Amino acid sequence: SGSGSGSPCGACKFLRRKCAKGCVFAPYFCHEQGSSHFAAIHKVFGASNASKLLSHLPISDRCEAAITISYEAQARLQDPIYGC
Repeated sequence: SGSGSGSPCGACKFLRRKCAKGCVFAPYFCHEQGSSHFAAIHKVFGASNASKLLSHLPISDRCEAAITISYEAQARLQDPIYGC
């Protein structure tokens, strides 16, 4: 699996798909808590858009981007108009 532990990453677990080797989400969404964080991202941005966003960034910037889009998605769900 992309997460390396035999379990799908949190994003793939949420999407109910096999976590492929090289999964763009695996390093940032752990199996245990990642699915709840990814659920907000999926609802606000969509899995495909989040994947494209992370894929187009340098690897060194992806962790911060994953944290940021998770934060923004949760804020948008709490306050759909202002998002914070």
